[in-house]
Amino acid sequence: MEKRELPNATAVLVLGIISIVLSFCYGIFGIILGIIALVLSNKDLKLYNANPEIYNGIQNLRAGRICGIIGLSIGSLFFLILIAYLIFIGSILLPLAAGAAAA
Repeated sequence: MEKRELPNATAVLVLGIISIVLSFCYGIFGIILGIIALVLSNKDLKLYNANPEIYNGIQNLRAGRICGIIGLSIGSLFFLILIAYLIFIGSILLPLAAGAAAA
């Protein structure tokens, strides 16, 4: 019997790599794509664990899962830095705007 490819292994790998690249764009795109990659990899991992002898492509699935985790982590970090930056800028500019409005 010939082994079949896991249905979403290539998609998980592509999403994981793109999540790393796009995590530097405000973080939100990396977070979204990383979550999608992890959800798809969990489905395929359950499928592979049920019948490992009939599926091929677990290496792509593992690599995509790792890339998705990295993209999710970097995206979350950048998103938190962005929120902290906006809070910092807001704490500086709001008192200035309130002082200018009062004058």
